[in-house]
Amino acid sequence: MVMVVEIVSKEFIKPTSPTPHHLRTHLLSFLDQFLPSIYVPMVLFYMDQERSIPAATSNSRRSQLLKESLSETLTLFYPLAGRIKDHLSIDCNDEGAYYVEARVNHPLREFLNHTDSSYVSQLLPAEATWTATTAGGYIAMIQVTTFACGGISLGAFLSHIIFDGPAATTFISSWAALTRKCGEEAGSANFDASFVFPQSVAYPREATLSALFSPFLKKGICRSMRIVFDASAIDLLKVKTASSSVRDPTRVEVVSALLCKCIMATFKAKSGIQKSTLITHAVNLRQRAVPQFSKHSMGNFLCMAAALVRANETGLDNLVCHLRKAIRKADGNFVTALLGDGGWLKFSEYIKEIGKEWNGEAGEIDFIGFTSWCNFGLYEIDFGWGKPTWVTCTASTKSEAVFMNTIVLMDTKMGNGIEAWVFLEEQHMVMLEQNQELLAFGNLERSPLSLKVDYSV
Repeated sequence: MVMVVEIVSKEFIKPTSPTPHHLRTHLLSFLDQFLPSIYVPMVLFYMDQERSIPAATSNSRRSQLLKESLSETLTLFYPLAGRIKDHLSIDCNDEGAYYVEARVNHPLREFLNHTDSSYVSQLLPAEATWTATTAGGYIAMIQVTTFACGGISLGAFLSHIIFDGPAATTFISSWAALTRKCGEEAGSANFDASFVFPQSVAYPREATLSALFSPFLKKGICRSMRIVFDASAIDLLKVKTASSSVRDPTRVEVVSALLCKCIMATFKAKSGIQKSTLITHAVNLRQRAVPQFSKHSMGNFLCMAAALVRANETGLDNLVCHLRKAIRKADGNFVTALLGDGGWLKFSEYIKEIGKEWNGEAGEIDFIGFTSWCNFGLYEIDFGWGKPTWVTCTASTKSEAVFMNTIVLMDTKMGNGIEAWVFLEEQHMVMLEQNQELLAFGNLERSPLSLKVDYSV
């Protein structure tokens, strides 16, 4: 079914109160410097619960509430109403967050019942996902789309120069709390990342994420596929992958290991040889610090864990062991070493060491990169009309891309499963979707409505 989105209005939502002069310039941290300047997409879908209220009345009321509460939220999250100044700072000038209102003349259920979710990209406030940010660019772009049934979607593009997954969740959750008029639940945003991880003009370009993985960039048609692993399948995987080295594998570890094994098999089938594979996983440092950083810390508190898996180590238990060992290197001692003025140098040395794993032989090894949005609490975000029916941080697309072999892991609605978005070159995806081991545990392209037992609408 084709979705036709009608744009109703475009405007800028400004903070309720002006940003104090001493906060006008927000400095980025060196962890912000490490990551690419792109926008991270997020879309939350809500099936309407106010059936006794005419849809037009409900939508009008919600529209007003959302804009008023967003204005209040931007006072707390003041850099979001500013503009990108350069690669080191944000001008917190209160020009406002870019805000789009749109509507679709069909019920939301008609789209959520489909396995094809390519329509999601139309619910975001820009034409392309993962768009690069530039000087003068927006920090936050939001699109609120209402459907004929009274259902609603909230799509956001949030700049990665200040948002990682947990930070984005904190912002959206705070906006929701203020919409419900539950101000005491709104997160108290902390923008002190540049004091914890001070930036440096000397931070080397070769230690950035883009430079680190530049050997793996290539032209081609990239296709995405959504794979759902329910709780029972994950439990079976845990039993299958447990070993003397890792007796209690997590759901993220086992799903990551299975996807790695199946994708590596796909690479081998295409090239005729089993290469070694560099596997990376983004790691949230907030909970690994001693003491822990606030969960409301804004900015990028991420590092990259990396494991080089040899051609003879493709067993699930070996893959789980490699992943855990790599991820657990980012412990309290690791975080402590990054604090203060010399932290950027230690971090850049760590990133360069990862690059040395393949010693300039990227053509001789394959690459698979993971980002996990699991356990972020996205399905708890309630604006006052119930919890989300579905949340996604990406969209199903088929486009020319240069960075492939990436996977985003998210919770399912029930919370104990995992929804994996896999991005591969077209020819590899065709083979992956026929992999029998993958099909034994994962369901390809299930409709979002099939992931919940009962819906009231």
